[in-house]
Amino acid sequence: MIEAQQKKTATAFILLIVFAYSMGFGIIMPVLPNLIVELEGVTLSEATFIGGMIAAAYAVFQFLLGPLVGNLGDRFGRRPVLLFSLAGFSIDFFLMGFAPSIIWLFIGRSIAGGLGAIFGPANAVMADISEEGDRAKSFGMVGAAFGIGFVIGPALGGLLGEFGTRTPFFVAAGIAAVTFVYGYVSFPETMSEEKRRSFSLARANPIGAFFSLKKLNGVTGIAFIYLIWVTATNIYPVSWSYFAQIKYEWSSRMVGFSLTLVGISMALVQTLLIGRVVARFGERHTAAIGLSFATLSMLFYAFVDNASLALWFCLFVGIQGMVIPSLNAMMSRRTPANAQGELQGFNGSLAALAAFISPLIYNTSLAHYTSAETVGYFPGAPFVLAALISLVALICLLTLKPAAVITPIRS
Repeated sequence: MIEAQQKKTATAFILLIVFAYSMGFGIIMPVLPNLIVELEGVTLSEATFIGGMIAAAYAVFQFLLGPLVGNLGDRFGRRPVLLFSLAGFSIDFFLMGFAPSIIWLFIGRSIAGGLGAIFGPANAVMADISEEGDRAKSFGMVGAAFGIGFVIGPALGGLLGEFGTRTPFFVAAGIAAVTFVYGYVSFPETMSEEKRRSFSLARANPIGAFFSLKKLNGVTGIAFIYLIWVTATNIYPVSWSYFAQIKYEWSSRMVGFSLTLVGISMALVQTLLIGRVVARFGERHTAAIGLSFATLSMLFYAFVDNASLALWFCLFVGIQGMVIPSLNAMMSRRTPANAQGELQGFNGSLAALAAFISPLIYNTSLAHYTSAETVGYFPGAPFVLAALISLVALICLLTLKPAAVITPIRS
């Protein structure tokens, strides 16, 4: 059993690593469209499509290798997997910062996707050190760390962008490198030897992981909702930087400020609200509240043209941040300790599949409905699509049957 002090140290590092990841990701969001324009000499509308393909490249590799990373964590422990992923994150941004051509942006994101990024292993650690009843709150802390990083990252990225489109990438790489050194020195292993299981290549892929987790009562239904929801909410990371510049004519600094407001909203919801809402209404109803508000928010951005209203409404977008921790907790409670890494790796693959689908839907529709040749100019089109997908996730959640907690998966 991991000691109390080790739990505190592990929790602190997990929150730091997620904070560093979200801040690094947030730093580059305001300038990525401009870097694509700079490298390719295209219009902003055309850069929207290219940016979507870069996001899809990340998603393909994460989809294929997410369960592999998760299963390695169940076999060898969380520490080596997390540190390796963090090192890959740093390399990714260094490559993108030095990129002489657009292909290097694709290579950098493919590396990060292949290493599984951060969230799967991070959530597996939180599952290791949390009691079942506290997992939604623990996953909410991870979401809060992401939100706080998103408060600082986009604002900092907007400012750093004044010194050149590549500067934010180098700063993000440096943050990841420093976090890696700190974790190497201080982060304890959270998965005990007796809970580890033998590595199975047959399960270390999306299809194998699906059939393994399908044995667990109730997990796949929630996983399907998770996939639909992540596809819906991906409208923000894959399209917002392009959408806001096109519809509201914001500069990269203003885009960064808008994302900072979203980060503030997420941090407040995850730290002050989600624990209380889950305690009062339960995980399923908490997720339903988040999904309902998300659907309305997406319709708001689709049809409201007032830039000032759009900016201040960013302060409320974080309410949808209650969905992922609640769904994660619902799945985690139905999964034994020796398969938490596999579950989070599988979730990573689902998120990657959603990340692959999302830019093909949203960025393609945004590019189409904002091009010079289009007949019906409507930059809100991708947000209408996202709202419909979010509504489907809500309906599926409300009709989901309860399921009992299951017994451990055998190696």
